[in-house]
Amino acid sequence: MAAHSHAHQEHSGATLVDAARQSLSEAGEQWTGMREAVFTELAKHERPTSAYDIADNLSQARGKRVAPNSVYRILDLFVTNNLAMRVESANAYLANSHPGCEHDCIFLVCDECGEATHVDDDDVSHKVRTIASSLQFKAERPIVEIRGICKGCQTVT
Repeated sequence: MAAHSHAHQEHSGATLVDAARQSLSEAGEQWTGMREAVFTELAKHERPTSAYDIADNLSQARGKRVAPNSVYRILDLFVTNNLAMRVESANAYLANSHPGCEHDCIFLVCDECGEATHVDDDDVSHKVRTIASSLQFKAERPIVEIRGICKGCQTVT
């Protein structure tokens, strides 16, 4: 089945941080130095990363302790504003490469290496929301996670 994606601009590096800043500001939230540090650290990771790992990395870089609770609050704000996505089963986060773009989270999560591939598929999203609606359930943030083994890990013996 082919994915039916919606159009959006992918960002990386400095343009990703700029797009996140702009998106958060447009949502009426402040872009503070700590929020920028957390987002920049999160964006460095290609695999889902935990708030604890982000806090540890920022603590080392700053030379003073950064509390994981503070990082969790910021990450929750990022998820709410579509700057980050949460891989629920791993309690870990990924930067959204198209900040502010609203879409449902569909992940293919590798049980071997921890890689999480995000898939945009409007047909699947629509079907999930239709099922929820038919049961008089208002879907706020649909998340679909498929656990398995990625192509790279399948070839390793």
